[in-house]
Amino acid sequence: MNASARLPLPPSLYADTAVAPIPTPPLDADRNVSVAIIGGGFTGLSTALHLAEQGVPATVLEAQEPGWGASGNNGGQVNPGLKHDPDQIEADFGAELGRRMIDFSYGATNFTLDLIRRYQIPCEARQNGTLRAAYNAASAAAIEATAKQCIRRGMPVTLLDATKMREITGTDRYLCAMLDARGGDLHPLSYARGLARAAIAAGAAVHGETPALSLCRDGARWRIETPRAVVHAEKVLLATNGFTDNLWPALRRTIVPVFSSIAATAPLSDDVARAIMPTRSVLYESGHITVYYRIDQHNRLLMGGRGPMRWIRKPSDVSYFIRYAERLWPQLKGVTWTHGWNSRLAITADHYPHVHEPAENLLISLGCNGRGVALSTAMGAQLARRLIGGANAEIDMPVTGIKPIAMHAFWPLGVTAAVLAGRVRDRLGM
Repeated sequence: MNASARLPLPPSLYADTAVAPIPTPPLDADRNVSVAIIGGGFTGLSTALHLAEQGVPATVLEAQEPGWGASGNNGGQVNPGLKHDPDQIEADFGAELGRRMIDFSYGATNFTLDLIRRYQIPCEARQNGTLRAAYNAASAAAIEATAKQCIRRGMPVTLLDATKMREITGTDRYLCAMLDARGGDLHPLSYARGLARAAIAAGAAVHGETPALSLCRDGARWRIETPRAVVHAEKVLLATNGFTDNLWPALRRTIVPVFSSIAATAPLSDDVARAIMPTRSVLYESGHITVYYRIDQHNRLLMGGRGPMRWIRKPSDVSYFIRYAERLWPQLKGVTWTHGWNSRLAITADHYPHVHEPAENLLISLGCNGRGVALSTAMGAQLARRLIGGANAEIDMPVTGIKPIAMHAFWPLGVTAAVLAGRVRDRLGM
């Protein structure tokens, strides 16, 4: 984002209930630094923290404030794994790297929750499991296949039938689900602010209201221009995800930024909350258009998914979530919905996270494809290793070239059409 004016946080439940932010004043004087990180979401903050733990003080440049984007405005689900099944990952990247990618991504939830415990970050974190649920035959077959692959690899995964799903969701919508015990949830804005606090305490610098306006080589170092000052850095990490702009050539055209929207209820009665999700597992549906939901620690239902390709401000902007919730649980009719909000995340064409190294001492990481809470946190340790050790430091994700998406200029029309078509197909049970 190329404006230095501070924008208010999206009007979310999180903005109203998060822990207080730590001061992150704008950068107002030129700096020479070892590592500059552009982007103050989970990826940038986690990388800064893991660098600082190893004695490398990083400087984070954030256009707004830590957690302003999708990091602080997502569904709060801490989900394991990648978009693709384990067998597909190994087929795409080979047995050795594929195995490392599987171990890394499915272990990302434990990594994240361990970090939260280690730094005592107050963010309502729980580990009550993730449900990937199917409501038609095609998605049920896919989930059964995924579960078998995970179980074969010794993962803590259970396949649940329709009877069990009715018991733990309070609806007869689902044919089956895969329960991964490693999943969980948290308050994402409180987590982002807690990460920033931990990184600063460890020795990192975090500057809000400091967008990077340009990035170029200046002799042996990188030169980053910001509205009030210039940063010279030995090494740079770009971690701008759904807000990636033209700072680096062609990078913006490697991802599709899409809005993910959420609606939240007022606190439900204990009886209603227990009837909906008694185990407090989080759930996401396997359908043409993903819907996800959870009950938070205050008995609020948070339901989200793909929404309008524009900013929203109130629950009526995503009234289809409310109608769907009432379809699942008729007892919710008449319940007050207090918040509706969204933010932008990054989708890649192959649905894998992308790590790039297009120039010496320049690292790029983006595209968590909706699994950003755990994955981007765990990526912070991987990226810190690479920034310290250079190209010889092996990480557990592939480092690939930048490949712009063909016909990228038409992505807004394509995303809108796909969302509308997917909703129709899901409604018809196709």
